[in-house]
Amino acid sequence: MYPPSVGPPPRFSALRTALRTGLTLGLCSALLLVLVAAEWRPLISVDGDISRTTHRWAVAGPGVTQACRILTDWVWDPLTIRLLGAAVAVWLVWRHAAWWTAGWLVATSAVGTLIQQALKAGAGRARPVWPDPVDSAHYAAYPSGHALTATVVFGLLLWLLHRHGVAPALWRTALAVAVISVVGVGLTRIWLGVHWPTDVLGGWLLGGTLVALAIAARLRWRP
Repeated sequence: MYPPSVGPPPRFSALRTALRTGLTLGLCSALLLVLVAAEWRPLISVDGDISRTTHRWAVAGPGVTQACRILTDWVWDPLTIRLLGAAVAVWLVWRHAAWWTAGWLVATSAVGTLIQQALKAGAGRARPVWPDPVDSAHYAAYPSGHALTATVVFGLLLWLLHRHGVAPALWRTALAVAVISVVGVGLTRIWLGVHWPTDVLGGWLLGGTLVALAIAARLRWRP
């Protein structure tokens, strides 16, 4: 036990927070997966209502739809985001010889991809089908790989920036870019009619769970 006036060291406090966050997000993610797999009617109904509305908007707004396609296919494509994470890992090794941190970053991203593909195969959820589609996508719908990948990579990079300390202006810029990217990529997938809203939510929750658990693992084994 620690004296009440002192409390646990900051590392243990951060570890406890990361574990609690990971557990909370993980439980939410598991509940959502169960509801999706069981095709819970209220959830499916909301999914359909939102998707039909955004699809009408996408068909009626070709300019916005084209912008969404460029963002989702190039700027926020999972491959582009993974390459960003890989580039940061290479920089960490080159400039700081931080092999452990670089490996942790790459391994967490790889685990996220494996979990995503396993859940897609297990859930087998069909994507929305439209008579007048504005875009197309392959493989099963749940969870959104775009949303999961963006959450994992940007979440880890933000934590590294915060932990090692950066100038306030750089931190605010990085935070804004990360939030816009993670939220934006999810919205583009819904707008383009290639994912149900709960696919995107599932990607965000799973990504957040993985980020929290990865941070906890690093604090535990590499303080």
